[in-house]
Amino acid sequence: MRTGLLRTHAQRTPLVTAAAAVLAMAAALALPRPAGAAETSPVGFGAGTTGGGSAGAVTVSTLDAFKSAVTGNAAKVVRVNGLISLSGQVDIGSNTTVLGVGSSSGFTGGGLRLKEVTNVVIRNLNISKPVAPADGITVQESTKVWIDHNSFSADRDHDKDYYDGLLDINHGADNVTVSWNTFKDHFKGSLVGHSDNNASEDTGRLKVTYHHNHFSNVYSRIPSLRFGTGHFYNNYVEGADTACHSRMGAQMLVENNVFRATKIAVTTNRSSDVDGYANLRGNDLGGAATEISQVGGFTAPPYGYTAESASTVVSSVTSGAGAGKI
Repeated sequence: MRTGLLRTHAQRTPLVTAAAAVLAMAAALALPRPAGAAETSPVGFGAGTTGGGSAGAVTVSTLDAFKSAVTGNAAKVVRVNGLISLSGQVDIGSNTTVLGVGSSSGFTGGGLRLKEVTNVVIRNLNISKPVAPADGITVQESTKVWIDHNSFSADRDHDKDYYDGLLDINHGADNVTVSWNTFKDHFKGSLVGHSDNNASEDTGRLKVTYHHNHFSNVYSRIPSLRFGTGHFYNNYVEGADTACHSRMGAQMLVENNVFRATKIAVTTNRSSDVDGYANLRGNDLGGAATEISQVGGFTAPPYGYTAESASTVVSSVTSGAGAGKI
């Protein structure tokens, strides 16, 4: 009887082990992912951007290989493995996805330029210290762009003009989403619309969405928007002098964000001859001032989105934003 019982238990053991393995795998799959990690397509004005889509990926680790891989308008996915030093900027072709490998791949000393292109995705890169006149990323005369889960940084040890912008969007660029990025230690964060004198090119364009980004120790331009339409929601801003700046008739909806150690959260009346418009709702200003000379009429973005409460933004953004979080 004992032998039979032992044999019966032995026969059941593989089944028990297999069942345990399945339960363990299910439990592992059920573990929460970093906030934002599950997004596979952009929310906001950049919706519909696919980049290289399902094109076969090529992995590069040198500047020459990268330049060659991102040239042209055929669909392509380029994986950057390691940190590549730049002087100036590299032009990116249309229908391109540029994707960093791991948490520390990307570019330093310069940046990327999207000029007169469409359908570009930039994800999971570290982009640091873009020495002027190079921005970390420039989006110029381009449409359908998704900039997601990147880490932008410089330092505050140099003059404010030593480095250029971390992310600048200008010359009539349109339909851009900037999501789940970190911007750190810089003077000039993100400029949208480069000049007060560019109305003919920019009016009706420069539609941008910023959501779930973390701006830390960035002095200003979070963002600065001329002429266009901006939706700034669920972002975490800390250590800024002037954060959101709407000017030259721009319309900005500032929704459910958190501001800390910030002097002015939103302004519409600085540095340009024509004020902008802003509409605020659901923000945690943390004692920051606002300078709203004109309340905006942009209150209902033309796309589906879900804005989380400002009470959960710090947790979501600090756990989910930046390279290495997808």
